[in-house]
Amino acid sequence: MRKEKVYMPRLIRTVSVLGLLGLSLAGAHWLAGQAPPGGPQTPPPAGKQPQRSLRIEYPPLFFREDWKLDPNAPNVNTADEPEHPIGQGDVANPNLEVHVYGDKAGTRISDQTYNNHMTYAMTLLCTSNCAITLRDKNNDVDLTGVATLRWRTRISGFHYLHPIVKLADGRWLIGDKAASLSTNWVESEIQVVDVRWRNLDIKDVIEARDGYWVDYPDLSKVEEIGFTDLMRGAGHGSGGGSRVDWIEVYGKPVPRVASGTKSSSR
Repeated sequence: MRKEKVYMPRLIRTVSVLGLLGLSLAGAHWLAGQAPPGGPQTPPPAGKQPQRSLRIEYPPLFFREDWKLDPNAPNVNTADEPEHPIGQGDVANPNLEVHVYGDKAGTRISDQTYNNHMTYAMTLLCTSNCAITLRDKNNDVDLTGVATLRWRTRISGFHYLHPIVKLADGRWLIGDKAASLSTNWVESEIQVVDVRWRNLDIKDVIEARDGYWVDYPDLSKVEEIGFTDLMRGAGHGSGGGSRVDWIEVYGKPVPRVASGTKSSSR
């Protein structure tokens, strides 16, 4: 009984100190405008809603990419349909750079020699999430107004090909609009003003953990534009994956201002 009388007050004091410490840490996070670890995330502030007008000014073609097969890259498939991981030598437009994220080895360029040498980018061989983007060497692009993405795609299985963008400040976004299943090649377009965006973790090519929509982001300076399935491919064939024959982006060019942010891809 004496031991209980001696040590019980010490136990109470220890529990009290730990409780006060926890409250202090939670308060510090609250004062800093952050949620405590494991707590609810703070939604991102909404940007300025674009002004509506009945007068539509159509932006010019910012870039088009048709792809080509780099003859110097080793073929990793058949002679009828040679392919290899995408590299800069596969870009037909001399003003563009290609970047790949996630499973870089799985992002492929392929040439259907038996189909008038149709050359396309594909995600069928990605064994984990992957993404492909294009970047103009000198300019960002203004994707406000009625900026548009057009492409010719062939999507297999339950895959959906989503547009992604890298803003000039280094932030990555993924859009809710997507190209979906088609047995044959189809042309479609996405008007950027109709897209809803979420943050993208480009390292693993997955949606950000916060789970919030990014309402009215500033798309006046976009550095990279590309696409992802947000899932691995099923391999050659029609099991599941995406193919892109060509892609066009309509938007106003904006001279790029040098910044400290750099792409982390090849």
